[in-house]
Amino acid sequence: MQALRTAATGMAAQQLNVEVISNNIANMNTVAFKRQRAEFQDLLYQTFEAAGVQSSDQGTIVPTGVQVGAGVKAGSVYRIATQGTLTRTENKLDMAIDGRGFFQVLLPSGETAYTRAGNLSVNDQGQLVTQDGYPIEPGITIPQDAVDVAISKSGQVQVTQAGQTAPTIVGQLELATFLNEGGLQAQGSNLFKETAASGPPTNGIPGENGVGELIQGYTEASNVDAVAEITALIVAQRAYEMNSKVISTADNMLATANQVKA
Repeated sequence: MQALRTAATGMAAQQLNVEVISNNIANMNTVAFKRQRAEFQDLLYQTFEAAGVQSSDQGTIVPTGVQVGAGVKAGSVYRIATQGTLTRTENKLDMAIDGRGFFQVLLPSGETAYTRAGNLSVNDQGQLVTQDGYPIEPGITIPQDAVDVAISKSGQVQVTQAGQTAPTIVGQLELATFLNEGGLQAQGSNLFKETAASGPPTNGIPGENGVGELIQGYTEASNVDAVAEITALIVAQRAYEMNSKVISTADNMLATANQVKA
C-alpha cells in the first residue's frame, strides 16, 4: 500500500522541520543568529490515466486524468536574514552591523570567514579578535597604552593614548556583502564561508553603497521570534501525528484485507 510509504515521507519531513525549529529555539540568545526555515516539495507522481488523452473514437478527451503523489521531500532549509534587535552592552569593543554586511575573520588555515557577531575583544598582542581569538580583517591593533577607543559608524577606529588629548586613527574596518547571503555555508561559532551559491564578497566602507553602518557599544541579537517558533513547533507536531495516523489506518486496512477468506 503506497499510503504507508507516503506517510513515512511526511513523518521524515516533519522530523526535519522540528530539528530546524529546535535549532532556532536553542539559539535564541546567540549573538547575530539568523533563524532558518525548512521548505518542502512534493515527490514524483504515479500516473494511472494521463490528462488530455482521447477516451473514445469520437475524440472526447479526459479532462483531468488520475495521478497519485508519492509524498514529500525537503526542498531547502534557508536562512532568514532579517535584522536582529540591537542590544546595548556598554563594551566599547562591541559592534553591531545596522544593515547589510559581514565582518571578515582570518582563520588559522589562512581562509577568510564571515560573521555578523560583533562581540569582539583584544588578544595579548592588542589585535581586534573574535571570541575564538580569530583576527578581524583588515587587522586592527589597539596600543597597550590606549585609554579610550572610538569606532565611528563608517568603521574608522580611533584611540586616545595616555598623556595625549588628540585621538589617533589606528585602522579602518570594512564589511563584506554578498549577492546571495542565503548561499553562505554555516561553519558554527557564528562563522560563514563563501560558496558558489553566495557569490564572491564585495568589500566596502560601512555606510557607503548600501553597506550597513557600525554601532559601537551594541551587539545584534538573534532574530528568532519565540512565539512564532513555538507555533510552528505545534503545527509540525500535529502534522507528524496526522502522518502517523495515516500509517496506522493503512496498517488496519492491510490487516482487514489479510483476514478476507476466499
